[in-house]
Amino acid sequence: MNVLFIAPGYPAEMPYYVRGLRAHGATVFGLGDQQPHELPPMARENLADYGRFPGIFADDADLAPVKAWLGTRRVDRVVCQWEPGVLLCGRLRDYLGVVWMGYEALLPFRDKAIMKEKIRAAGLRTARSERANSAQQVRDAAATVGYPLIVKPIAGAGSMDTFRCNDAAELEAAIGKLKHIDEVAVEEFIEGEEYTFDTICHEGEVLFWNMCVYRPRPLIARTVEWISPQTMVLRDVDNPRYASGKQLGFDVLKALQFRTGFTHMEWYRLPSGEAVFGEIGARPPGAHTVDIMNWANDIDLFLGMGEAELKGTLSQPLERKYNCTCLTKRAQGQGIIRRIDGVEKVRRALGDQLVAVNLLNVGEHRRDWKLTLLGDGWVVIRDPDVQACMDASDFVGQTIQMYATP
Repeated sequence: MNVLFIAPGYPAEMPYYVRGLRAHGATVFGLGDQQPHELPPMARENLADYGRFPGIFADDADLAPVKAWLGTRRVDRVVCQWEPGVLLCGRLRDYLGVVWMGYEALLPFRDKAIMKEKIRAAGLRTARSERANSAQQVRDAAATVGYPLIVKPIAGAGSMDTFRCNDAAELEAAIGKLKHIDEVAVEEFIEGEEYTFDTICHEGEVLFWNMCVYRPRPLIARTVEWISPQTMVLRDVDNPRYASGKQLGFDVLKALQFRTGFTHMEWYRLPSGEAVFGEIGARPPGAHTVDIMNWANDIDLFLGMGEAELKGTLSQPLERKYNCTCLTKRAQGQGIIRRIDGVEKVRRALGDQLVAVNLLNVGEHRRDWKLTLLGDGWVVIRDPDVQACMDASDFVGQTIQMYATP
């Protein structure tokens, strides 16, 4: 089985998917815009060949050079696990005559307006929304949707460039910050807890599913600097509390006719228990969420995705053992990390609950917290008891402090 894998070197977890495909017998050809020497060692070791094509992720990129590079080599699968490459994946499948979902099938997973239209047509609850590609259209859409509302890119990922607006003044401020975005969605703000529904599928069959809770919801975490955002994999996913979200997840996959690959959906749980659809991507979640799925279940979903893609099975035994949190830290101040407090205190207090600590080192430059989901480092905690996991996660957020100065 020959697999063309888009962006094998970035983001950082992509080489693990390449390794997973090769481990299950695939010959993997990589395609991207990175220089070959920039690929991580794991990617280079598991690729049979790599083609660099600058500008390949543009919507109108010429695909003929890719076909010329492949020559007589057959391609059985085209795979992409990164949001910006999803539509390129569909275009290449169509162009090369490869099975699975093509461009038109994948478009609703990138275009949020089309996505919401299909969800509503299936009779599923989602936020009211309008699309807009000018400042005046944004204002007109706001008049239809009503306040409070959210303005976000039609083809965005996560909560980047997403703004909550409670009135016309806040809407004008958001319009000013979105001038670099060609088209946006203006949608109803849903007040509720925010969760994920993540799956690995093969030909419409769900082989694995997962649920996370965000603490707090990402829109808040991305706008308040001092917060240490948490994503927690839930162990007790069959709890009746989450039943509406689980059913919604399966219904959404059916409505969008998803076939094979990873999906990452976000949904809201209202105080009434009703589940409201947020959005869905035809790719895995980022920000180490697949890692904490692995730690929560003591499995390897990077290998599992390769097996599912190539063989239609996921043979690793699934025993939901832990709740597991990835918590990201943000330094106080700007510039160079000068001091990190609380790490040893956390190690002593949490013992086996503490799975991983990966923080910037003293002397490194602080990251721009608005441009990265991982802040200035991350910590992983797990526990079989959900409240114990939350308490330990909160303890880490309060205890570990990072300080930066110019």
